[in-house]
Amino acid sequence: MRTLILVILVLFQVSLVNGQTSLKEINLINGAYNVGFKHYTAIDSTRIYIVENEFNNQLINRPIPISIWYPTNIKNSDDDQLTVLDYLEILKEEEESKNLPNELVLDWFPDLGDTPQNRAHLSEKVNALSNAKFLEGKFPVVVYAPSYQASSIENFVLFEYLASNGFVVISSPSRGTDTRWLEGGTTKDMETQSRDVAFLLKEIHTYEYIDLDRIALMGFSFGGLSNAITVMKNKNISAIVSLDGTERYNYTVLEKSPYFNLDRFDIPYIHFAQKDIPEEVLTSDKIPAELNYKFQLYDSLKYSNVYSYKFHDLTHSYFGSIGVLFSYRDKRQDKSDAEIMASYKLLSQHTLQFLNATLKNEADAKEFIENSPVKNSIPENLISKKMKKSLTKELDFNDLALHQGYGDLIPLYKKEKAKHPTLKLEEGMLNNLGLRLSFNAGKMEQGINVFLLAVHIYPNSANLYDSLALAYLYNKDIKNAIANYKKSLELDPENQNAIDTLKRLEE
Repeated sequence: MRTLILVILVLFQVSLVNGQTSLKEINLINGAYNVGFKHYTAIDSTRIYIVENEFNNQLINRPIPISIWYPTNIKNSDDDQLTVLDYLEILKEEEESKNLPNELVLDWFPDLGDTPQNRAHLSEKVNALSNAKFLEGKFPVVVYAPSYQASSIENFVLFEYLASNGFVVISSPSRGTDTRWLEGGTTKDMETQSRDVAFLLKEIHTYEYIDLDRIALMGFSFGGLSNAITVMKNKNISAIVSLDGTERYNYTVLEKSPYFNLDRFDIPYIHFAQKDIPEEVLTSDKIPAELNYKFQLYDSLKYSNVYSYKFHDLTHSYFGSIGVLFSYRDKRQDKSDAEIMASYKLLSQHTLQFLNATLKNEADAKEFIENSPVKNSIPENLISKKMKKSLTKELDFNDLALHQGYGDLIPLYKKEKAKHPTLKLEEGMLNNLGLRLSFNAGKMEQGINVFLLAVHIYPNSANLYDSLALAYLYNKDIKNAIANYKKSLELDPENQNAIDTLKRLEE
C-alpha cells in the first residue's frame, strides 16, 4: 500500500520476527506538565486535492489534518486519557480509511501487522488527554514533518514527552500533491510536504500560547528532507531536528529544488542517524554502501552549528514510535527489543536537550549537546558523534530590521544573537542609522527604535543616550528627551551639549 524510497528498503527485509514492546518498557520519564491533545482538519484553499477513496474524482481544497500536543494543567482522567487505538483512529482518517473496522486496522496497514503483541498495544494508555485546555503561558513550538506517506501521529511517544517538558508539537500527515499518494520521493514530493509545513507555520499563529519567536522544525526520514528545504525558504526557524532524515541519503533531491541555497541554512542542526547497515543487507538488497558514511549536507553546511549522531542500536524504522511498537524485526540487523527501546529513549532525551539548548537557552542543555556521548555517561558502543561549528557569517541586520519596519528590534537582536553568537552591531553604525531615520520624514519612530536597541546593547554609552534624547526632542517628546539627556549626563558629566540643552528645556 505504501511506496517507499530506496533508503527505506531496510525496513522491509526478509527473515522477519515479531517485536515485543510496550510503552511502559520504553520508560520515558515525563516532565513537569500534563499533556493535552487535539486533532482537527484545516483547509488550504490555495491547493486542490482528490480523496481517492470517495471514487468520484471530485476536486476539493486541500485538507490538512492537524495533530497538536501541548502542556495542560488538567490531571489524568480515565475518561479523557487516550489509548494507542485512539491514535490509530487518526491514522485511519488520514489514510482515507476512517470507516475501516478497528478489528481490521492491524491487518490493513502493512506498517502495523496483526500479531498478538501488536493487538496488546491497542488498549495501552498513553499520556495525552483529549481536548484538554492549553496551559496559560508562552511555549516554544516544534513543527513536525512525518516520514514518507506517514501519519501525523507516527512519533506520538516523543511528542508527548516533549509536551510534558514544556513544548508544543504540531504535525500533519505526509501526502502527495494531488492525492494521498506521493510520486516516489521526488523533488515535487518534497516541495509538497514543505508547503504543508509552511501551512503549519501559519497555523501556529492562531494559538495565543505559542511563542512565535521560538520555532523548531523536526522531521523523520523524508520529513527531514522536506524540512531542510523549508529552512532555506523561511527565516523564522530557530533550530532543526532530523530523525534519520533522508537529506543524508537523497541529497540530489534537495539540490534540484529552486529554493536550494546552503547559505540560507544557517541555524543549529542536529541529525540522528541509523546504525551501519550490515554488508549482508547492503548486498542482498542492493543498497549503496556509501549510505553508511556519506553525508553531503553535513559536509557542505558552513553557517550552522551542526551535530551528527549515529545510534548503533537503531535501524531506520525505530526512529518513530509506531516503528518501535509495531514494526517486524529483521533478524539480519535489528537489535533486541530491549536495546531498541533503550536507544529510542536516548533519542528522545537527546532531542529534548537540543531543543532546550536552542529554544530555551538552557545552560545545562547546551553543555550536554556540546559534550561527547561518553562525557554524558553514554557508552560509545551506543552512540557516536561528530560536530562542527559555524563559520562567521556577515549578517545584514539592517536588512532584517528593515523587513519588519524597524519594529521589535530588541527581540530580533536576541533571536539573531542566539543563532549567530559572533554577531556584533557596532555602536557607530547604530548611532548613524538612528540619526538618519530620526531626521527622515515619517521614520522618526523607527529611528527611536534603533536607538532603544543601541542603548540596550551599549547601556554605558553617553553618546547614544544623547542621540536618543535628540531624536525624542525632534519628535517633540520633551519628557523623554529630558530623561535621556539626564541619563547621558550621568554617564558623562562633561557632556556640554546635554548640559546646554537641558538648561534650555527646563527653563
